[in-house]
Amino acid sequence: MAEERLQTYEFKAEIQQLLHILVHSLYTDREIFLRELVSNAADALNRLQFEMLTNRDVLDPEAEMAIRVQVDEEAKTITVSDSGIGMTRDEIVENLGTIAQSGAANFLRRLQGMDDQERPSLEMIGQFGVGFYSAFMVADEVRVLSRSHQPGTEACEWVSEGSGSFRVGPAEKADRGTQVIVKLKEDAAEFASPWRMEQIVKKHSDFVTFPIYVGDWVANRQKPPWRQSPRETTQEEYEDFYKHLTLDLEKPLLVSHLVSDVPVDIRSVLYVPGRRERGILNLRSDFGLKLYAKGVMIQEYNKELLPNYLRFVEGVVESDDLPLNVSREAVQRNPAARRIQKALVGKLIKELETLAQEKADDYRRFWDEFGAFIKEGVATDPAGKDDLLPLLRFYSSKAEDDGLVSLAEYVAGMIPEQAAIYYLLGDDRASIAHSPHLDYFRANDVEVLYLIDPVDNFMVMTLQEFDGKPLKNVDDATLDLPWKEEEGTAEESAVPEADFNRLVGRFVKVLGDKVAEVRASRVLRDSPCRLVSPEDAPGREVQRVYKLLDKAFEDPKRILEINRNHPLMHNLARLVTEAPDDPAIEPTIEQLFENQLLLEGLHPNPAGMIPRLQRLMEAATARGE
Repeated sequence: MAEERLQTYEFKAEIQQLLHILVHSLYTDREIFLRELVSNAADALNRLQFEMLTNRDVLDPEAEMAIRVQVDEEAKTITVSDSGIGMTRDEIVENLGTIAQSGAANFLRRLQGMDDQERPSLEMIGQFGVGFYSAFMVADEVRVLSRSHQPGTEACEWVSEGSGSFRVGPAEKADRGTQVIVKLKEDAAEFASPWRMEQIVKKHSDFVTFPIYVGDWVANRQKPPWRQSPRETTQEEYEDFYKHLTLDLEKPLLVSHLVSDVPVDIRSVLYVPGRRERGILNLRSDFGLKLYAKGVMIQEYNKELLPNYLRFVEGVVESDDLPLNVSREAVQRNPAARRIQKALVGKLIKELETLAQEKADDYRRFWDEFGAFIKEGVATDPAGKDDLLPLLRFYSSKAEDDGLVSLAEYVAGMIPEQAAIYYLLGDDRASIAHSPHLDYFRANDVEVLYLIDPVDNFMVMTLQEFDGKPLKNVDDATLDLPWKEEEGTAEESAVPEADFNRLVGRFVKVLGDKVAEVRASRVLRDSPCRLVSPEDAPGREVQRVYKLLDKAFEDPKRILEINRNHPLMHNLARLVTEAPDDPAIEPTIEQLFENQLLLEGLHPNPAGMIPRLQRLMEAATARGE
């Protein structure tokens, strides 16, 4: 008779497809259905706590905030109940029939292209807001009874067998909250055991902050690490809580546990994950810290207690000094919140410095994954920039293999005559290592930092000096370089003045308005030429920033500097003087210029060089006939 009062609704197409996958494909690790139902119940309790901050007119205000798991071994049913916020009829239709549509669509798109062996089960379920439907992995039927926290509302019932439809109608339920009754399939009978339920709760939901009763016993610990003293918390407990928080099966790289009541009350546990891109292993749909005040979770994705450049950090913060009804804007204005941020950032940076000093391999992993974020902080946070500088690492002209150097290590290795820290911007290590701008510095044993991350272009616009030493770009044509000359670069080994002037004239004729000027170089040693910016042009950093932002910017014509001592220039000058009509002269000049464009990352069409290179090779081989 009760079924006759139920109205039938069709699932959206995405939900039907999702249910088919859950029932037929994601068969392993079926125990996670309980984790998802418990997680939903905890969310309902959190939402009720938040509601009761401003509204005491709720049904059953004195009811215990708890989750209960009951097993009927004979009937093969599992009931997960909570005393949370509950749902009205309209809410139950929306929440269990259509609201997960976008999440389901995202879930299905992620599965595309994976074969059955690759399809994950454990981690993906909770990621897209489709966790409730995981119950159909073990259920022939799922029945939901719910009554809203709002006094005077009626209870409602939702029933589905996980096919193409669900049914909704009135129900009898006196107390506030939601019951999910799972009627188990024959092949899922193993779950009809209180002991099995208790083990799953301990495995997946041990740190849920509400008591989870299995029968008459509380099965979860509830007290998470941030509410414990660091001295009382083991590494295993930190790692277990991290898995509970993120569903990341890899261990975190760093744990930062802060408990303090002066100058502000803070209890926090923050984690640096093992990887930047954790993909499907990432439970959370946004970044930010879970924020609690007086035991109530008031924000799930708080973005104000850490600066944006530390958005990769996971964790939980609780403070009794924050108001319970805090909004995002209120957090930004709250003096206690500003002190909390200062304390959290200071602790994290100190922990990272210690990691760099004591566990170099782990810090290298951190830098490879998150170094760009630290550079972003230097570029965007003038007030905190100096604190971040010790964390910076760079490839360099002297670092062996894949080694990295800090700014402090660079300064310690400077030669006596050196007054500046030198760097070179580029797209990758391979191209930057062949830059002609490095000639003079290699000849004088001066280290040059390689800045190859896109964010480096922004960072060096803010990072003007370190330890009293200015930072200088080695492709600056105005650099004062007072060091010794390398043997073999004396005037007598250079192209004679008259021949060189004719050579310069030929370069100017061939290249025309592609260059601002052609002149002799003071710094080149092993390279035949290089491109430098005119003195009145914007710095190379500014030019690269405009390029990265894809903003309108007219790239200034550059100066081509020629190495008068290079064998290629000797040969070319001889040809210009003795055989000015030689067909190899002009393509060689064009190729030398475009080689520099390529090294600078400025060439608009590298493939266009191929015909010219082929002609040059034909000419070179023809001379041997």
